[in-house]
Amino acid sequence: MKVLILQGGYNEEHRVSLNTSRQIGSALKKMNINFKNLTVNPKTFENDILKYSNKYICFNALHGPFGEDGVIQKILKKNKFRFTHSNQISSANCFNKVKSKKIVKKLNIKTPAFEIVKCKAITSKLLLYIKKKYSKFVLKPVSSGSSYGLKIIKSKKDLNIFLNELAKYKKGFNSNEQFLIEKFIEGNELTVSVLEKNSIPQPLAVTEIVSLNSTYDYQAKYSKGYSKHFIPARINKKNYNKCMNLALKIHKIFRCNTLSRIDFIINKKQDQIYFLEINSQPGMTKISLLPEQAKYQKIKFESIILNLIKNAK
Repeated sequence: MKVLILQGGYNEEHRVSLNTSRQIGSALKKMNINFKNLTVNPKTFENDILKYSNKYICFNALHGPFGEDGVIQKILKKNKFRFTHSNQISSANCFNKVKSKKIVKKLNIKTPAFEIVKCKAITSKLLLYIKKKYSKFVLKPVSSGSSYGLKIIKSKKDLNIFLNELAKYKKGFNSNEQFLIEKFIEGNELTVSVLEKNSIPQPLAVTEIVSLNSTYDYQAKYSKGYSKHFIPARINKKNYNKCMNLALKIHKIFRCNTLSRIDFIINKKQDQIYFLEINSQPGMTKISLLPEQAKYQKIKFESIILNLIKNAK
């Protein structure tokens, strides 16, 4: 067995990918599996991959655009390389926050009300209208991960601060890039990982995430000590089971391969669970949620990695 770990990607999640790659490399060493690393440059990747025999199984340790959105999957399939995680269509549907919300809405799964706008259309006038319409709202790029570009507006003060930095904020994005404006739901953030065992997907656990920053941002996700994870989540049994069942249903709908992680928010006053997003390539760092949930269920990290390799298509 030969494994080629695809890492990097030169996007906003480059460092997270390198961290994930290190953990995968350590696991492969423990299992005496031969591997090489390829730091992916999206501009040259199609030529770079042809330097390797397609007897290598590509372990996709990328996060963010190019690695998670179906683009690299299409290139690998075209060149007859087997690769871990989900295929081109599943990856594209999971990574695009609007596509994923539309898919779950069709199945009567609750998701916060939303609108789609291009970056150039995000103006003071629009934001004032949205504030009036939703009172509290979330703004985030449609196709980006790790809370990159995430803004949560809860008050007039929040809005005024954002309006003052709006021009600078927009410079970080292409003018035609799509953004999701979502009604903010007060509640507890929850996540459920789904892992396949003998090709049968099983939800692992419900984790409640409490960010010690004002939002569950990049720092809270990837720096130790900036968020707390409660396993099992501090919710009643009925809602706990509902989250587990919803996650399993969503994993199957999106036809994810081997694993996925689904994020929810629960509003305890309304007793309602809302779908936020699905991740077909969750982080595999030491403080990532999926390995933590697997450990809770006494599943070794190495067995997850081996499972991904065995299920490569």
